Amino acid sequence: MHPFVSALAGGVVIGIASALLLLTHGRVAGISGIVGGLLAPVRGEFGWRAAFAAGLVGGGILLHLAAPGAIGAPAAGAGVAVIAGLLVGFGTRLGNGCTSGHGVCGLSRGSVRSLAATITFMATAAATVFFARHVFGA
Repeated sequence: MHPFVSALAGGVVIGIASALLLLTHGRVAGISGIVGGLLAPVRGEFGWRAAFAAGLVGGGILLHLAAPGAIGAPAAGAGVAVIAGLLVGFGTRLGNGCTSGHGVCGLSRGSVRSLAATITFMATAAATVFFARHVFGA
């Protein structure tokens, strides 16, 4: 499958899932908030959050089974992934949301706050890659 086609298909599926969650539950599909709600559950909230998270994991498993080469090897070791995950978790708390909540859902609703957050996410990501590859040689 051509990378453009798989990226387009993934974007369509993310858009549909986000729209359905908003229409059926009145909730924004911010992954950090959904997973955070699983760790500190509120009555009546656990079921849809667990189903959404299971769909994310299950979708990856199904894709791996259907097209084993579609998901590449990890780009970094487990230690780097843990540190990166902790930094992302800190950033989502600091920014009151994550890239999916702000970048997908917030921008589609015309949120100025989400626009500022998404610009900050993207600029930080670009700077991180630049420094990691060209300054520190990682």
